[in-house]
Amino acid sequence: MAKENIRIKDIAERAGVSVGTVDRVLHNRPNVSKKALEKVNKALEEMDYKPNMYASALAYNKSYTFYCLLPKHESEAYWEEIEEGCLQACEQRRDFGISVEFIYYNRFDVKTFEKATADCMKQTPSGVIVVPSTLEVTRRFTDQLHGRQIPFILLDSYMPDLRPLSFYGQDSFQSGYFAARMLMLIAWKEKEIMLMKQMRNGNVASKQQENRETGFRHYMRDHFPAVKITEVNLPLDEERDNYDDILEQFFSKHPQVHHCITFNSKAHLVGEFLSRSNRRDIQIMGYDMVPKNEECVKDGSISFLIAQHAYRQGYSCIETLFEAIVLKKKVNPVNYMPIEILTKENVAFYRRTFKG
Repeated sequence: MAKENIRIKDIAERAGVSVGTVDRVLHNRPNVSKKALEKVNKALEEMDYKPNMYASALAYNKSYTFYCLLPKHESEAYWEEIEEGCLQACEQRRDFGISVEFIYYNRFDVKTFEKATADCMKQTPSGVIVVPSTLEVTRRFTDQLHGRQIPFILLDSYMPDLRPLSFYGQDSFQSGYFAARMLMLIAWKEKEIMLMKQMRNGNVASKQQENRETGFRHYMRDHFPAVKITEVNLPLDEERDNYDDILEQFFSKHPQVHHCITFNSKAHLVGEFLSRSNRRDIQIMGYDMVPKNEECVKDGSISFLIAQHAYRQGYSCIETLFEAIVLKKKVNPVNYMPIEILTKENVAFYRRTFKG
């Protein structure tokens, strides 16, 4: 008999008990004697019975609301694709009453993160997806989640000490190391490279960007120690109109620089400047397949992008919470995204969307 076609009646006959007893065992209901429980469990093991978890979950007719804590962002940004992936996964599982709510915070303001977490806890979420702040601040939130037995997933930055249900994102150190290796395949004759950052009070937006830079500098130190890495900050507090002046001043003073890299999703800020100033002797490597970056790749002002499947990450976070909470399945604790390099020649074939 096929395992998926095993009926409660078949189990009852094998165990020598009533159908009602088997039903109570399968649904963990009371009023089952120890002897009957042993008989049913033995029969289940001998028949290698696998319950239909989907049917069981649907039968409960419950609803589940997951909360996702994200940095505030502009439209057409990396985080917007995370949102789209989350929403699509909810749509795929709408029969199970799955929904997601987004709460936003300022990555440079710990108080906004604390407010976002407090708002989240007021809502009694079924599960949580969180882009972490600093380790200690995030720990205060995740300790509350552990205390209330609310599963959570870390997105973007991996902090294993927080004991998440799962993590989705790139291995950021390896990503930066890979970026350096790819860049130096074409820039091996260069003496200086520009590193574009966006900082506020001397800090970049995320631990992930810090780790990418660390990986990048490790590769450069090991293989190209003589190459100078010159940082240029396009301050987050500045008006974007001022960025052109900063970049113009840099490239005028450093005519020997022909290669730039940034570890955030804003390579287009440099790419658009290069297009406006008609500079075609400078190549840029950046991150994330957001629309503005994609356009710069297509027109040649950005030469390389490293993709990390933002849409897929959002989709997979919801799907993982669904499997763990609704279907009671074991899930992978660490899920590193592929490190892929996109150019003008292959960018049109990149699959931004993903469906399980």
